[in-house]
Amino acid sequence: MQLSMTLPKGYGQKASTSGKRSFEDWWRTVPEDLRSKSRKGDEGNKPLLNQVNYVLLHLHLAGKHDTKPSHEELKDWLHSGQVDVLRMNTAKK
Repeated sequence: MQLSMTLPKGYGQKASTSGKRSFEDWWRTVPEDLRSKSRKGDEGNKPLLNQVNYVLLHLHLAGKHDTKPSHEELKDWLHSGQVDVLRMNTAKK
């Protein structure tokens, strides 16, 4: 029995530029303390969805809803590979 994995449609393509922010554009708007807390020790790797969710939760609890990305932006980051859902390999130190 052979198992295969299907990647999301559009995975690995460049992010579209139709008014959506890139992950890096959004990341620069996140308060420094949240950025460092969520990625501490993992700065050499691509961001993970869990790390983004950590930041989103804290922004939500702080009432900073205007800082959160749109659904379309999140989807774009995942489909274009700007954010990983699962880490397969880590960066070499």
